[in-house]
Amino acid sequence: MDSASSVVLQALTQATSQDTAVLKPAEEQLRQWETQPGFYSVLLNIFNNHMLDVNVRWLAVLYFKNGIDRYWRRVAPHALSEEEKTSLRAGLITNFNEPVNQIATQIAVLIAKVARLDCPRQWPELIPILLESVKGQDGLQQHRALLTFYHVTKTLASKRLAQDRRLFQDLASGIYSFACSLWSHHTDCFLQQIYARDEAAALSSLERTLLSLKVLRKLTVHGFQEPQQNMEVMLLDFLEYHPCAFIPLIQRSLEFAVTYVFTPAGEGVTFERFIVQCMNLIKMIVKNDAYKPAKNIDDSKPESLEAHKIKTAFFTHPTLTEIGRRLVSHYFLLTEEELAMWEEDPESFAVEETGGDSWKYSLRPCTEVLFLDIFHNYSQTLTPVLLDMVQNLQGHRIVNIVTNVTLTFFSAVYNAVGLAAYELFDNVDFDQWFKNQLLGELQVSHHRYKLIRRRVIWLIGQWISVKFKSDLRPLLYEVILSLMQDPDLVVRIETATTLKLNILLIEQFLPYLESIFGLLFQLLQQVTECDTKMQVLHVISCVIERVGIQIRPYVGCLVQYLPLLWKQSEEHNMLRCAILTTLIQLVQGLGAESKNLYPFLLPVIQLSTDVSQPPHVYLLEDGLELWLVTLENSPAITPELLRIFQNMSALLELSSENLRTCFHIVNGYIYLSATEFLQNYAESLCRSFCDLLKDITNEGQVQVLKVVEIALKVSPMLGAHMFQPLLPAVFRGIVDGERYPVVMSTYLGIMGRVLLQNSSFFSSLLSQMASECNQEMDQLLGNVIEMWVDRMDNITQPERRKLSSLALLSLLPSDNSVIQDKFCGIVNICVEALHDVMTEDPETGTFKDCMLMSHFEEPKLSDDEEPPTEQDKRKKLLALEDPVHSVSLQQFVYEKLKAQQALMGDQGFGALMETVDTELVRQLQEFLQGL
Repeated sequence: MDSASSVVLQALTQATSQDTAVLKPAEEQLRQWETQPGFYSVLLNIFNNHMLDVNVRWLAVLYFKNGIDRYWRRVAPHALSEEEKTSLRAGLITNFNEPVNQIATQIAVLIAKVARLDCPRQWPELIPILLESVKGQDGLQQHRALLTFYHVTKTLASKRLAQDRRLFQDLASGIYSFACSLWSHHTDCFLQQIYARDEAAALSSLERTLLSLKVLRKLTVHGFQEPQQNMEVMLLDFLEYHPCAFIPLIQRSLEFAVTYVFTPAGEGVTFERFIVQCMNLIKMIVKNDAYKPAKNIDDSKPESLEAHKIKTAFFTHPTLTEIGRRLVSHYFLLTEEELAMWEEDPESFAVEETGGDSWKYSLRPCTEVLFLDIFHNYSQTLTPVLLDMVQNLQGHRIVNIVTNVTLTFFSAVYNAVGLAAYELFDNVDFDQWFKNQLLGELQVSHHRYKLIRRRVIWLIGQWISVKFKSDLRPLLYEVILSLMQDPDLVVRIETATTLKLNILLIEQFLPYLESIFGLLFQLLQQVTECDTKMQVLHVISCVIERVGIQIRPYVGCLVQYLPLLWKQSEEHNMLRCAILTTLIQLVQGLGAESKNLYPFLLPVIQLSTDVSQPPHVYLLEDGLELWLVTLENSPAITPELLRIFQNMSALLELSSENLRTCFHIVNGYIYLSATEFLQNYAESLCRSFCDLLKDITNEGQVQVLKVVEIALKVSPMLGAHMFQPLLPAVFRGIVDGERYPVVMSTYLGIMGRVLLQNSSFFSSLLSQMASECNQEMDQLLGNVIEMWVDRMDNITQPERRKLSSLALLSLLPSDNSVIQDKFCGIVNICVEALHDVMTEDPETGTFKDCMLMSHFEEPKLSDDEEPPTEQDKRKKLLALEDPVHSVSLQQFVYEKLKAQQALMGDQGFGALMETVDTELVRQLQEFLQGL
């Protein structure tokens, strides 16, 4: 162990180096040791040794923590032994005396990760040891144990399986009183130390109080099935998790929150986080479905009626009016700090405003969400209040008023009208307001007026999808074109976002496309924040998506810039995701011309879909989508495009939600260049498919089998040869009568291709299966035909139904007694298929096969329709050679029956036809008239 510790310690030390020449080999060495027995015991010794360098200890903790996710579960590849895990669990809770805060937090999280998997069954001693340590007199030990206690409680509370929840409830009932007393003790200590003016001790007690409260909160909210029966268990989080238990607190909670947030009582007392919590409390009471009666009042639960009654009594007209007015006139106003930030760092301001934190934690989004919920639930009361504020604005034109106070108030009212657009639909004539007032305000160029320009263009964006006449859009595009050149960056960013919502009628937008797209590209280059670049890229993607091939003349500069942006964003995976989305739209817009992007495009796809590269966690989904559209629009295979497929084996092993896209990519390669692709990759693909089929859903099986079916369709000889290992399972599935209809249909589609287009291979497969099943070939063939006829109803696609009839007819003419014995069934299938595909020409009264295709026609497209991709064209050309589309079923039936008649003679054939139902014979003769 000592020698192992020294080499691991050396590698960790090198891995903290700033020199990549030292760092990279050390990281690689540590990666190799991850699966070695004893590695995590060495790491434990290293991070528990307080004499070592902090950075080295920190890294040891991180490697240990990451190893839990990968190797702690018993079923994991290279899982840790039970003996080592027992030793590690004991070592983790020997001492709670870590001196470094950051390392102590990581160790606490690490212990919680193990607890999630092992507590209480494999680690029953954990909770008792934590409780004992929390009671200790040593300040450091007490804090570290309490920190660990919190993280363990938080983790166990997050488990959602019924058995895990019962275990947590048992734990909660056993330690709840202790947790209450712990919180009470630390709170008392804090108050005494504040009174004694012992600031250092008070801060320490306050931290313990907070940790105790967090533990108590998790136990309270997640540890009790019927919390209302325990008076100790009453916290505000119950509103979310146990709304009925909270009903007795609704009245007092609303009085408390509204008093402090919406009356003068809170002035000088409240602070932002307190206001946010109060607003969240009001919002959750207003919005909670458990507090609303059913549409039919008699169907309502008594609890819902009681809660509704309390809310109705509280939210009177004066109260709602005051809340509505103060939300707009006080909380919606931009603060001096925000205005200063706009001046000093406009891009950061724009990111804060449009992105921001979750509404639960940040005041502005929290305020807006509360306004929306209250307005939605009490619109009859609040609509007149807001309209009155708008009316007052219209009476005071602000073109010449440039004080910040007035401008921020106007901006706040416009904000409210934008948020409430759907509720105000019937009460505001937005078109007139746009023409008579808003348009004029957008044209005021005063520097301070940027507040209004920004808010008005945002307001228009909110109303576009609600109520905006299409004939006003060209006027709006003129405005957007002007504002995209505004001196203020925030206004330009807001205008770009509004544009994204406004491209509905393409013909109206096309005259502005070149100018606006150029300005968007300029904006993309000007902004520096990752979030803003993502925002602008998203707008650019939307424009390209909407105008399709019309974008081709204008993307040159963007195409040249994206490689540079990709390189610059190496550390910013979310920005890279936005670049991938833009590339997807670009490739679709450029079509076959996208081949010119390959020097940049293909390495991007390669990196994004390589599961051995860390960025794939973020980039994989968009990278696969880009890979697929690149294939669909590729005019021809290239060695580089073919080489990327080396990434696919590992992707298929993942069996993730992206599997369907992976199958589409495989199909794309087959359509693009079946011969080259299958010769290079069919063997590895076949192995992957065999592994997948062992453990996959029926839907997944169908996706795998469709790949084989397409390969047989594109290249019948090579496809059968390359996917030969999969075909016996298909054959057995047919003979055994696969019960899942869609799987059976696909089996028959595959076998139909083999029988019709590669009869010699079918014969060798039949011989192989007869040998494996210890049956005569003729007997096995009879079983296949019988099951095929019996399961014809499983096949719903007309193409596959026609294929089945062509395939079975291809067995004729035959003197084989088994085939003649099944003749009736074959004719039955043929007549069914003729009903599917034959249409009557009303002028001539004759029948024709509607699936026949004689030549490739370029479709006539409207402006809104996308042109066919290169893959669409390949499919069309392939269809021209496909027997399903090139062979007349009517003619084929006639020729095969004539050949059988010639083989058997009229008398023998007549006897054979007598085995067929007379009504079927009549329908058959009707279809074959004139031949």
